Amino acid sequence: MSPSNQPRPTKAERTAAAREKARQIREAQLKKEKRNKLLLRWGVVVALVAVIAIVALVITTTMRQNAPIADSGPSPANMNANGGITLGKGTAVTAAPAANVNLSSVPTPTAQPTASQAANAPGVEAAPKGQPAKVVVYVDFICPVCGDFEKTNGDTLTQLRNDGKITLEYRPIGFLDSRSTTNYSSRAAAAAACVANSYPDKYADFFNDLYAQQPAEGSAGLSDQQLKDIASKRGADISKCVDDKTYRPFVKYTTALAAAVGVTGTPTAFVDGKQWGIGDSAKQSFQDFLQADLDARAKA
Repeated sequence: MSPSNQPRPTKAERTAAAREKARQIREAQLKKEKRNKLLLRWGVVVALVAVIAIVALVITTTMRQNAPIADSGPSPANMNANGGITLGKGTAVTAAPAANVNLSSVPTPTAQPTASQAANAPGVEAAPKGQPAKVVVYVDFICPVCGDFEKTNGDTLTQLRNDGKITLEYRPIGFLDSRSTTNYSSRAAAAAACVANSYPDKYADFFNDLYAQQPAEGSAGLSDQQLKDIASKRGADISKCVDDKTYRPFVKYTTALAAAVGVTGTPTAFVDGKQWGIGDSAKQSFQDFLQADLDARAKA
C-alpha cells in the first residue's frame, strides 16, 4: 500500500503519540539530571579528599620541619667547628675533618653582648704575613641585610679570592628561624652543610643561588624540596642529607656558639681579626674597610 493510501492517524492517536514522545523526553531529562547530580556529588567528594590530603601534607611537613632538633650530631666535612667553610681561588675549599658537636660544650657568656661591642669570635685572627687576607662573615639565609651585603660585595669578594688576595669564610647560622614559619634559616644552613660535606666545589654556587632566590623575611621560606632542587641543578644530590636532617644539630650548635661569643646579628664580618661595623669602621663601607686592610698588607 502506498503512503498516500495509508489511513491518517486519528486525533486520539496523534495525542497519544505526542504524550508518549513527551514522556520519553521527560525520562531522558530526568536520567540526565540524576547522572549530573551523581557526578557533582562525586566531584565534591574527590575535591574534598584532595583538600584533606593537601592539608594533611602541609601539617605533616610543617610538623616535620618544626620538630625538635637533637643537641648533638655530626659536623660536615670541609666545615670547621665554628660552622665556617673557607673558599679560596676558584672552587678551592680548605678541607676540615668531620667530627661530632654537642650543644653542652657551647660556653656560657659572662655577659650579654651588645651590637656596639666587638664579638670574641674564634678563628678570625689575621692571616700570616705574605698570605691572603682572612675574611670571615656570619650570615643568615633569610636575613635581608645579608642579601644586600651579598648584592653589594659578593662579586668583589669572589674576584679577590680568585685573585688570591683573600680567603673567604662563610659561617651560615640560624639566628632568624623565628622570622619564618618553617625554621628556614636553619634548614637552609643545614642544606648548605650537606653541599659542603659532599660537594665542596659546588658550595659557592649553591650559596649564591640561595641569595639569588632569597625568600622574604616572615615567609615560610623555600621548601626542603626547593632546596634540594637548587642543589640538584648544580650537580649536587643532597636529598637524603636534607630529609634525614643530618646537619640540623650542627647548625643548632654553631648558632648557639655564635651567640655565645658575641655575634649579635647578621651579617657580622671580620677582616684579619678586625670586626667591620663597630667603632670607626661603622662609618666605612665594607669594601673600603677591606681595601684598607689589603693596602696595609701590601705595605707591610
